Amino acid sequence: MLHARLDLMPETAPTLRSHLTIGKHSLRPLAAGALYWQEEDALLVADLHLEKGAAFAARGVLLPPYDTRVTLSRLSKLVDAIDPQRVVALGDSFHRSEGAETIPDEDLALLRTLQKGRDWFWICGNHDPHLPDSIGGTVCGSLRIEGVVLRHEPSDEVTGPEIVGHLHPIARISRRGTVVRRRCFATDGRRLVMPAFGAYTGGLNVMDDAFKPLFYWNQVEAWMMGRHAVYPVLGSLLIPD
Repeated sequence: MLHARLDLMPETAPTLRSHLTIGKHSLRPLAAGALYWQEEDALLVADLHLEKGAAFAARGVLLPPYDTRVTLSRLSKLVDAIDPQRVVALGDSFHRSEGAETIPDEDLALLRTLQKGRDWFWICGNHDPHLPDSIGGTVCGSLRIEGVVLRHEPSDEVTGPEIVGHLHPIARISRRGTVVRRRCFATDGRRLVMPAFGAYTGGLNVMDDAFKPLFYWNQVEAWMMGRHAVYPVLGSLLIPD
């Protein structure tokens, strides 16, 4: 376990582990903010929030309208590099359901290209409870793979291992007078909360009250995202904002 070596972290420090465990399964968190499940050849992403810029513009809040293109370009690089047989998006893939209907043709074409030759699953989220057939893939409320439940929001009671999104976790640590705050994968080995993948997504510190009922805190790790790697940090080293 790398215990927050901030003299090296987060850009150059070697991590002693490259995979985390959910239930009995080993999965690899990626610095880009996705999770690769090699046994199932599945790439998992959460909270893309595509068309968020357009949604804000419709309310009179102007943001640069490039978030969908940036997010899909990052996702495209991952898909090209890993070439998974299955991609699962864990909800809030669109900032609102209507965005799936109005996504620009060029962005939709890129999305459909990414789906070619592989299984693609859209899990519905609270922002996008209804998704049209035009975006391709399979739309579902949740998905179970080898006993692991994939859904958008954490369940009230965990009856088995689950992987979720929704909360956009961020971890913050302080060491030797330096503070690092990064997106992270938060887990206690039975539940994993994925970081948000989208270009315009913020984050919530894992020390926030919203996370308290989700984990066995004596087993929590935050896998913090660096530029080129992901670094496991003990829950006891995390600090609030």
